[in-house]
Amino acid sequence: MYGFTLHRVAGTSVPLRDFLMTDCGISRKMLTQIKQGGLILVNGEPRTVRYDIQAGEEVTVHFPVEQPAETMVRSKRPLTILFEDDYLLAVDKPAGIATIPSRLHPDDTLANAVLGYYEQIGLQSAIHVINRLDRDTSGVVLFAKYAYVHHRFSKLQQTGGLSRTYLALIEGPLDPQTIDAPIGRAPDSIMERIVTADGQHAVTHILEAEPFGAYTALTIALETGRTHQIRVHLRHIGHPLLGDTMYGGKTVLDRHALHSASATFCHPMTGERLVVEAAYPHDFRFEA
Repeated sequence: MYGFTLHRVAGTSVPLRDFLMTDCGISRKMLTQIKQGGLILVNGEPRTVRYDIQAGEEVTVHFPVEQPAETMVRSKRPLTILFEDDYLLAVDKPAGIATIPSRLHPDDTLANAVLGYYEQIGLQSAIHVINRLDRDTSGVVLFAKYAYVHHRFSKLQQTGGLSRTYLALIEGPLDPQTIDAPIGRAPDSIMERIVTADGQHAVTHILEAEPFGAYTALTIALETGRTHQIRVHLRHIGHPLLGDTMYGGKTVLDRHALHSASATFCHPMTGERLVVEAAYPHDFRFEA
């Protein structure tokens, strides 16, 4: 029994190893796994990576079956599915649950719910999160159904092929602007981050700012992806997220007011341009 299957046709004559790594985007680590538990066919015949393929020959790669971590518990928490195909799953994460298990949240995370969903649909695979969100951030989270798809998505992200927009609520007026300020870990804290000269390069673009009484709704895009980046940058300019007690936000919400509104990308397997959107969260409100 095998897991994910990849079909490709060779465009030129080349060693099979080179074709798999360059044309198919299979990593060296994955190639080793295929050798150990998968199968490579050329025109239906088993071949090793030392085989020289010719232009027009059909290559089929059977990846080994993936197994979730032994500590991963399947949850029956319902999912709000925004997009799904044979390769990807996009869900609308509610606020108040973690994206992946941790010591503090070991078994009722979004990843546990996705694993439970995989069991329902008969998919044998592991969890591959493409973008994580903080526990209290809601909105679009993408999962790759297979390690190979996740690897392709990682390459896409490295070249800026995945763009995301966020909705945020702050107190007071603010104009659209770009915040370019390095972020590092706060002294004596595991979680908190600060703007610091010796931090990592971080750029946040506030694209739109719409006033609602005493509050302002922001549309934000990230150029970099540092931990707590939006939260830290907004505090840095004196406008922390509503509800963000870690960074000084006004406690008018039960959680910090940040929502992953959309993800736009060219599908790494089909080439289709996709825009995945999560509905405006019900708990965002604009009383003066």
